[in-house]
Amino acid sequence: MPRYLRRVLLLVLCGLWASLASAQQRPAPPRQPLPPGAARPDTARTGADSLRVGVGGRRKGDVETTVKYQAKDSIRFNVQEKKAILYNKASVNYGEMDLKAGVITVDYSQNVLTAEGLADSTGKVRDKPVFKDAAETYQAGRIAYNFKSKKGKISEAITQQGEGYIHAAVVKKNQYNEIYGQNGRYTTCNLEHPHFFINASKMKVVPRKNVVTGPFNLVIGDIPTPLGFLFGYFPTPGKSRASGLIIPTFGQAIDRGFYLSNGGYYFAINEYMGLRTTGSVYSGSGDAFGGWTAQADLTYRKRYSYDGRLDFSYSRRPATALQRTGDLSANNNNNRTFKPRTFWLSWSHTPTPRPGGGRFSANVRTGSPEFNQQTTTDVRNYLTPAFSSSISYQKQLRNLPINYSVQMTQDINTITKAVNLTLPDVTVGVQRQNVNSLFGLPTRGLWYEQFAVDYTFTGQNRLSNLEPVRTLSTGIPLIGGSLTSRTVPITTRNLGVLLRNAQTNLQHRFGISLGNYTVLRHLSLAPSISYGESWFLKRLNYRYVPEAQAIRIDTVSGFYRVANVSGGASLSTNLYGTVNFGRDKKIQAIRHRAAPSLSVSASPNNYSNPNFYQAPYGDPRNTVFGNNTSILTTTGDPYEALQFSRFQGFAGTGPGGGPVGQVSFSLQNQVEMKVRNNQDTTGNEPTKKVSLIDGLDLSTGYNFFADGFNLAPLSTNFRTQVAKKLNINVTAGFSFYQRDSSGTLIDQYLWEQSKPRLMRLDQASANLTYQFDSNQRPGQSANRNQRVALPNDPVLGNPNQPDSYADYLDFSIPWTLSATLGALYQDPGPRPGRGTLYTRPRSWTTVAMNISGEIKLTDKMRIGYSSGYDFVNQQITLTQINFYRDLHCWQITGSWMPTGQIQGFNVTIGAKSALLQDLKLNRNRTFLNR
Repeated sequence: MPRYLRRVLLLVLCGLWASLASAQQRPAPPRQPLPPGAARPDTARTGADSLRVGVGGRRKGDVETTVKYQAKDSIRFNVQEKKAILYNKASVNYGEMDLKAGVITVDYSQNVLTAEGLADSTGKVRDKPVFKDAAETYQAGRIAYNFKSKKGKISEAITQQGEGYIHAAVVKKNQYNEIYGQNGRYTTCNLEHPHFFINASKMKVVPRKNVVTGPFNLVIGDIPTPLGFLFGYFPTPGKSRASGLIIPTFGQAIDRGFYLSNGGYYFAINEYMGLRTTGSVYSGSGDAFGGWTAQADLTYRKRYSYDGRLDFSYSRRPATALQRTGDLSANNNNNRTFKPRTFWLSWSHTPTPRPGGGRFSANVRTGSPEFNQQTTTDVRNYLTPAFSSSISYQKQLRNLPINYSVQMTQDINTITKAVNLTLPDVTVGVQRQNVNSLFGLPTRGLWYEQFAVDYTFTGQNRLSNLEPVRTLSTGIPLIGGSLTSRTVPITTRNLGVLLRNAQTNLQHRFGISLGNYTVLRHLSLAPSISYGESWFLKRLNYRYVPEAQAIRIDTVSGFYRVANVSGGASLSTNLYGTVNFGRDKKIQAIRHRAAPSLSVSASPNNYSNPNFYQAPYGDPRNTVFGNNTSILTTTGDPYEALQFSRFQGFAGTGPGGGPVGQVSFSLQNQVEMKVRNNQDTTGNEPTKKVSLIDGLDLSTGYNFFADGFNLAPLSTNFRTQVAKKLNINVTAGFSFYQRDSSGTLIDQYLWEQSKPRLMRLDQASANLTYQFDSNQRPGQSANRNQRVALPNDPVLGNPNQPDSYADYLDFSIPWTLSATLGALYQDPGPRPGRGTLYTRPRSWTTVAMNISGEIKLTDKMRIGYSSGYDFVNQQITLTQINFYRDLHCWQITGSWMPTGQIQGFNVTIGAKSALLQDLKLNRNRTFLNR
């Protein structure tokens, strides 16, 4: 038995012996008669009392601090039987130890302390003994302890150890605080009568360490099951985390044989880091091995500093299915070809923002393009065609207007297998500085004091395994050209090829603001100048080879500067128009705001610079064809005299084209109305604004220096929101020029043809989104973020894979619905004539509708759904139904995908506690094991 009970008994005994000694040594004074009408005093002690012992610098006896004891009814001392009894809600407190019970009895003749509950008038026992020792709590039906022999016995004991609860008919505790239980039950259910438990005849508990049992079996709903083993071992760490084994799951994949999946070990490295290592192995078929997978998942978190997660997975499998079934449909693995070796790396690192400090962040998702199609059932990863990664460090220098960033970025396309890597990517920026203040000149209110300048430097080195199409738009053959792109496999053998395709670029950009001035009281004039310079380490030389009647391109290394300068000015204003209907009307006013803007921009002709472009004819030393003007294209037509850029396809900003003298015009419109606020009862907000049109924007331009097609297309955009639920966004582009029978534009306006019209619709897109929340309150936004289920581990988060059902655990909303309709229109060109073997493409290339939402059937059951329909291909898009059922200490999760390449289902019933996360039953049928 623990020392705390011994100390409580000694304290009570000291008080009893002191009372007895006083009674024996001091004669009792004669009783004085009570005055008439006086009430006899109550001898019962109902208030709190304390006994302070061990006064002084030296310890005396076993009592070290103040002992407090009290009882709601009375404390009775029986001298003849040598007993002290505390009645009704009795409690004894000694330091960090606290004992409460209906009745506490101290028998100092037998050296025994007894604590038990008290039966009420209905016979129900209440105030059962509850003992607290620091962070541990024990509940029992009866406690008996011999403080001399230091042995005790606890009946009907209940105590919590970590996430688990221990029930036992009889419990003994020794001086080492170890518990020995008979007819014990171990569970993670916090009810007095648990829904399930592990039943064992013998049990030993080492607090904050482990629970060890003899032969046990699992009992669910008071029904014994044959599930059990010869012994049980359950860790109950005092810390929130501990290292331990991860039990694998058993199953069978039709194409790879039997398997043991996701077994391994969890390492609690320290209080900041945890590592989960798991693996799977497949038996295969016959002499062929089914392969294996390995995964390392590292999570880390340091409060007020950073948190992150690093996950690496590697998979090896046969290139084809080892076992085939009679089903040869496209929705199984029989006819698929797999990449034998794949890997995937995910890393997220998020720092805590600190003023004046640097910020290092990472968001990495990269690996083999085939990995997600071969090994994952996550719908989002399976359908994502491209992944982007970035690792960056950013900092703003203190007391200086300078900031810089160093980053690495990568893009991977899972369809084309193209990988683009930018390493390094350095940016240094100087914030806009007022020239007058920069040189310390006094302010006099002159117009030129508004001049300001800013600077940005960018340095990039890009690597790509995609070799693009090598053709010339001139129609002349190219030596070594190709009509299709090629993806170079990323291997050590191809490292030289990848490095030769590297592109390095350094850019400098100076922005000069010449201020903002008011013209004619209502117009705002803002002139500006921009100068940029790019540095390249190579350029292209073009040369015509008469023998091959083709052009040869040579890449020449060196240092080359490309400068771009431009200037412009913008003139803008705001126009308002209001229609008033009266203050007594529901709609009091409608206001229209129009914001026209007129801008002028100019840049020089870069075609004339031989360092930027190579002319087709002229001096043979600097031109492509020299004096040979009889060059014909592959179609036999004379060559069109186009310039050849020496930096075509290079990273960074290349040289501009011909001269630019463009006038651009844009118009932004917004319509609002003022309505009476019926919800205002205070008079502080009698009206409210309602937006009718969030935006109706138009923009176009005219280039006076262009050789043709001077008028730019008209771009329009319309945005509005209806009832705060329906969002509408429509964009469109219009062309002003005619086209021939092949669809090629002609430099003639549409209003100049025989059947004149102003413009032609070239492309358009529409997007409608409707969101409904049945529990939404007035004034709340219809767009809300889904709550995510709390992780099991409060320190590092859940080390397991993300739960796809976590988005459906918000039980505060009965049901939600989100529907999106998207459409894309592309002008298909002129109608083909009769007898023409030409199929006109679709005008509506994409028309699709997607719906998603959740339904709360009961307080503990929720169903989520997502689906869609493709109106162009007339088929249902990926459909997924998820459900979750809360069973108090258990839960049921499941998903069903009825159609598509990854159709299948997954149902899991298991215990909620992370301690018993392997106590589950899973049934699934996906494309991985069909």
